[in-house]
Amino acid sequence: MAKLKIGIIIGSTREGRFADYPAEWIIELASQRSEFEVERLDLRDYPMPFFNEATSPAYGPSSNEVALAWQKKIASLDGYIITAAEYNHGPTAVLKNALDYAYREWNNKPVAFVGYGGTGGVRSVEQLRLHAIEVQMAPIRAAVHIQLPDYLAVTNGEKTLSQLEHLNTGAAAMLDQFTWWAKALKAARDATAAEASGA
Repeated sequence: MAKLKIGIIIGSTREGRFADYPAEWIIELASQRSEFEVERLDLRDYPMPFFNEATSPAYGPSSNEVALAWQKKIASLDGYIITAAEYNHGPTAVLKNALDYAYREWNNKPVAFVGYGGTGGVRSVEQLRLHAIEVQMAPIRAAVHIQLPDYLAVTNGEKTLSQLEHLNTGAAAMLDQFTWWAKALKAARDATAAEASGA
């Protein structure tokens, strides 16, 4: 079986963001999995306007060139791991916007979350799971939640995420679940495509 193409989506674009720490950490861990080919997707590289399309991406392509590039990239991947900040008990606007700018490209693929913030980003991740279901992704149960003490230890230069063993343990459990779902959904998508082509 060919390697599964996994995108690590950095869900914050603000100056001074924390997101690069969990992104690089989970990229390193995911890259150790022989099943995966891992790619970093930074929303800074896809400066889409806030959604202003005449219709949903479910009904046709975007009129925006950056959004079209985003849709093409999302379509090329077999699953996603998203770093999720929490602003006012929810996800960042730029991340929700990125989800809204695609539809079929997300369908029938797994998504996992690495949340961070005062409560580990749990409320942000909870909302993102609902959004994921609406675009027909399969959000897995296990997630990583970087709580405030760990967040502060990293930003103060006292620790790196890779030195926090409880986070490594949580990430391993998440990646185990994610791998299972990525394989299962890839096989199902391939079978559906073969049936549609008459193979």
